[in-house]
Amino acid sequence: MTTPAPFQDVPHRGLITVSIMLATIMQVLDTTIANVALPSMTGDLGASQDTISWVLTSYIVAAAIMTPLTGWLSDRFGRRELFLVSIVGFTITSMLCGLAWSLETMVLFRLLQGLFGAAIVPLSQTFLLDINPKEKHGSAMAIWGAGIMVGPIIGPTLGGWLTETASWRWVFFINLPVGIFAFLGCASYLPRIAIRLRGFDFFGFAMLSLGVGALQLMLDRGGEVDWFSAAEIWIELGLAITGFWVFIVHLVTAKAPFIDPKIFADRNFSTGLVFIFVVGIILLASLALLPPMLSTLFNHSTTLTGIVMAPRGVGTMVSMLLVGRLIRVVDPRLLVVIGLLLTTWSLYDMTGFTPQMDDSLIIFSGVVQGLGLGLVFVPLSTVAFATLDARFRTDAASLFSLVRNIGSSIGISIVTVLLSRNIQVNHTELSARITPFNPNLVAASPAAAAGDPAALSQIDQLVNAQALMISYIDDFKLMMIVTLCALPLTLLLRKPKAAPAAAAPAAGAPAAAHMD
Repeated sequence: MTTPAPFQDVPHRGLITVSIMLATIMQVLDTTIANVALPSMTGDLGASQDTISWVLTSYIVAAAIMTPLTGWLSDRFGRRELFLVSIVGFTITSMLCGLAWSLETMVLFRLLQGLFGAAIVPLSQTFLLDINPKEKHGSAMAIWGAGIMVGPIIGPTLGGWLTETASWRWVFFINLPVGIFAFLGCASYLPRIAIRLRGFDFFGFAMLSLGVGALQLMLDRGGEVDWFSAAEIWIELGLAITGFWVFIVHLVTAKAPFIDPKIFADRNFSTGLVFIFVVGIILLASLALLPPMLSTLFNHSTTLTGIVMAPRGVGTMVSMLLVGRLIRVVDPRLLVVIGLLLTTWSLYDMTGFTPQMDDSLIIFSGVVQGLGLGLVFVPLSTVAFATLDARFRTDAASLFSLVRNIGSSIGISIVTVLLSRNIQVNHTELSARITPFNPNLVAASPAAAAGDPAALSQIDQLVNAQALMISYIDDFKLMMIVTLCALPLTLLLRKPKAAPAAAAPAAGAPAAAHMD
């Protein structure tokens, strides 16, 4: 039977939470803030359009490989120590990225930044669960979820503003003051956790790293090399399948595998992994679609795009604040269902977008989607860990972050591929009707029907816009279907038992005795 999750009754819990969240937001922002700065980096670093993408790829792959290692490192060297080293390393490598003088040095520094930053998010979740009693886990996950979900939303806007007003280098320099405050707060107040020695399963880690690294590389590079028409993608797919297959076999047959398979015996946690995968797809896939849509079809500047998308973040923050209180009195599974239904509603509204509309529907659907994702994310993060033995927490948080990131990568890749291919299909179908024998064309533009080049060029621009809009709508429909398909998974979740009144440890109990 799963033991109740112990917690450490530490002083200065509020200051610890602020410090942890500063580090978390700093790391999460860097997953999207650098994207808009890539065009400016290209010339300064002497890179081409094809090679500059390695600035993003190196960070993503390094972080993906390092994330599963967080549990073992925290047990071996201490969770507090690992968190502090991660903050310092991430801050220093951020400064080095801002000082990079060539593409090679930038890729190296971004790789190191990914290695140091990988542990920050799973450790922040673990710390917040540790320092709060079980009845406050919902509120703690609301605070944590706000940083995780709002960070990617404001990242592109902040990155664009810094690039336009100062330089792309400030996209990385901005981490210095945040990192300093986060380190000082964490160094002063974070509780010490006893070290728990365990062996290191190098083979299991190597196979998992091979699978995760090859998959992330394939997803990130696929769009540039036209996916399976390139031998590189087939090689990466083969390596990913091999790595994951061997890791799974090793997991169920080895005496001391890299990840304890007992983690997956917890039904709530296993179902939570599937859910967070879906949330990852929806959260960043829609974020990847909206900025280019607003820029291309609606001619919005980077700043205006950020303003239009900001209410989405406001919706997320509102739902986070509400759900932190609601989760104490409302069944978390009901909140997840309501959140999925709100998300489905927002995606349905997005299928009604047209090139001629104003921004009101975009803002409204964004607010609704922000509310929905917030209602899903916090109860899910709470329920997934509610019945899990506390000694598995760090490994479980690492898997939770890894699966969310993989879901985001897969979601972005799928919607991007479908968008580019549907544009061609839709353009072909629409342009097939542009003939001099079409009475509608003759009535709308006699000059185009007569073959006037200028009129035909205007018609072609309209066809391009409509083909692009239909392609975006097709992606929104797909995400709506994925969200609806996730609804039955709520039946697999178990309602967490209410925390007993005497959940807190007895006065005078040594905090260091808590063996995670």
